[in-house]
Amino acid sequence: MEVWTVANQKGGVGKTTTTIALAGLLAECGKKVLLVDTDPHASLSYYFGIESEDLELSVYDLFVQVSTKEQILQSLCPTQYSNIDILPATMGLATLDRSLGAKGGMGLVLKKAMQKVAEYYDYVLMDCPPVLGVLMVNALAASDLIVVPVQTEFLALKGLDRMIKTMDIMQGEQEEPFKYTIVPTMFDKRTKASILAYQQLQDIYDKKVWPGVIPIDTNFRNASVSQKVPSHFAANSRGVFAYKNLLDYLMKSPKRSSK
Repeated sequence: MEVWTVANQKGGVGKTTTTIALAGLLAECGKKVLLVDTDPHASLSYYFGIESEDLELSVYDLFVQVSTKEQILQSLCPTQYSNIDILPATMGLATLDRSLGAKGGMGLVLKKAMQKVAEYYDYVLMDCPPVLGVLMVNALAASDLIVVPVQTEFLALKGLDRMIKTMDIMQGEQEEPFKYTIVPTMFDKRTKASILAYQQLQDIYDKKVWPGVIPIDTNFRNASVSQKVPSHFAANSRGVFAYKNLLDYLMKSPKRSSK
């Protein structure tokens, strides 16, 4: 099982869209996928029609009690896609930094939980909140590969700098170096701003940047309204084509060598 964490400390850069698009394509390849929603806003959960506030169990429960494999499996929700399950978020996650942030051993909760259900899934994709806290720390610590979506505009590049510094700070506590790929998103070839931002990404981060781009595509928004993964909603769209290329690249990327 591989764990991919989709993270950035700036909102609105395409984290949830990237998580969903990759999950859909992996499922079409016959892979069993678990989505983990660690954002208190629960956008990933709502995308699949899950009213997470009505659920008895969620990601939150992993942090407030020691969960067995059976309890974790009971927390999962199926989606309309046979190969995609989701561990949903609730608003209760927003309280974790205040209530548990200083408690020892809280940085490895998700890693230990995923190890307990590893036999059931080929891939775990974690969607992170745009805030550095116990949830993002957990998701990064659990990851084999970190996917960092970055909107191709100037302010998003500033947010990326904070994200890279966060990984550098955490690096000292890890047995293996973080493996990450920066993914340029919302690229608009008609605008000079997008082109300059993309060039700046390549100049600064070089080989850490995926050599492609995810273009602006209204099919992503329309797919969310229909609660369908993009590859089912608009299989031949330019956005889906770009994510197929990204998936191929990520599957060939080196991962952390040990958990």
